[in-house]
Amino acid sequence: MASLKEKIGYGFGDMSSSMFWKIFSYYLPIFYSDVYELSLAQTATLMFVTRIWDTVSDPMMGVIADRTETRWGKYRPYLLWFAVPFAIAGVLLFTTPNWSENGKLIWAYCTYILMMTVYTGINVPYASMLGVITDNSDEKTVFSSYRMFFAYAGSFIALFAWEPLCNTFQSITDSVTTGWQYAMVVLASMCIVLFLLSFFMTKEHISVKPTKLGNDFLSLLSNLPWWMLTMGSVCTNLFNTVRGSTVAYYFKYYIGEEANIDLGLTSFIFFAGLFLAVGEVCNMLGVALAVPLSKKMGKKTTFILSALVLIVFSIMFFYVPCTNLGFITMLSLQIIISIFTGVVSPLVWSMYADVADYARWKDGAHCTGLIFSSGSFAQKLGGAVAGSAVLMVLDAFGLVPNATFQTSEALMGLRITISWIPAGIALAMAIIFMLYPLSKHKMEDIAFELKAKAEKEKR
Repeated sequence: MASLKEKIGYGFGDMSSSMFWKIFSYYLPIFYSDVYELSLAQTATLMFVTRIWDTVSDPMMGVIADRTETRWGKYRPYLLWFAVPFAIAGVLLFTTPNWSENGKLIWAYCTYILMMTVYTGINVPYASMLGVITDNSDEKTVFSSYRMFFAYAGSFIALFAWEPLCNTFQSITDSVTTGWQYAMVVLASMCIVLFLLSFFMTKEHISVKPTKLGNDFLSLLSNLPWWMLTMGSVCTNLFNTVRGSTVAYYFKYYIGEEANIDLGLTSFIFFAGLFLAVGEVCNMLGVALAVPLSKKMGKKTTFILSALVLIVFSIMFFYVPCTNLGFITMLSLQIIISIFTGVVSPLVWSMYADVADYARWKDGAHCTGLIFSSGSFAQKLGGAVAGSAVLMVLDAFGLVPNATFQTSEALMGLRITISWIPAGIALAMAIIFMLYPLSKHKMEDIAFELKAKAEKEKR
């Protein structure tokens, strides 16, 4: 049984990653279009084209991590080695050089590719640690829940503080671009500390010998649960990023930047950072529910029911008006949607650990890093496709960055992008996991056979 210290330490790792990831997902598109001053089309192309490199870098990192041998283990040392490069890459990503339009575009491509490469270098090994911290399927869900709880805590801090940090540094430096850059310096400094804490507080308990690389790839290609889980994981990231990356535009151009919620005895400003931060708190509540729900119903059933809830409440969001009651309703829907996305998130990573066990049981393949690299790839592919798609949809509907007036068509595009499109993605999630073959009982049988095989090999 793993210690509480290890579970918290493991959580610190994704707390760090998520502070960056949520800013990338939710604010990087509007940074590129409204601050960095690329066009919507240029930004959409940038975010999509750079994903080509991830098709190579993610599995490559998984293979490298599986074959790493140090006194600290296979995967854990990357938390130490990449903590500082991770922070530096994030600051460079939000740095705006005083160059020509073409020069700035080249800088954007280079820094975005650099950031995603470094993200792969630390996040693939970090995720793979779940496969060597414990061999118990239910405890993997517990570790995954700690991971996601701390991830959402980090996201809450980053999202709630981001706009105030940008505004504070903007007023100090009298520069919008410098304000965004310095805000990232603050977050980057916190990320270094969290990754180092994660390194020192965790330990790899299971020793896994790598198998032949060719066998690993053949096992992966014939692993049906892996294919389905990866498609489902892409959809979960599509859902989250489509909604999240639309929010900044939705509040700036549809709701307005001076909206208030009046509760009678008190009132407060209704802004994008608050909306997103409330979502992160509710994600944490969902994570807390993931373990008891999945233990009772199984991961597969819990995932399907959560997806059905997301469909219904996403559609409801389209019909909410821009009134005081409407703002309260929007926040209420955000709470419900975020609770159920919080339920789903730890299940995905726990199920990747199950898929790795399935590969060991079926083919004798020890390719944990390679399998978890697909989780990182799915995260980045989903984020990139979603970010690009949102920008292309808004461009198609005629939204003009920084314009004081937007057409009714552009506003309709915002409403559809934050409601009906996520609902369609959640429907795809539900269908995929209805067909997913690794049920609770199946995993119990696999765990029993793997344990018996390991005990036999010890004799």
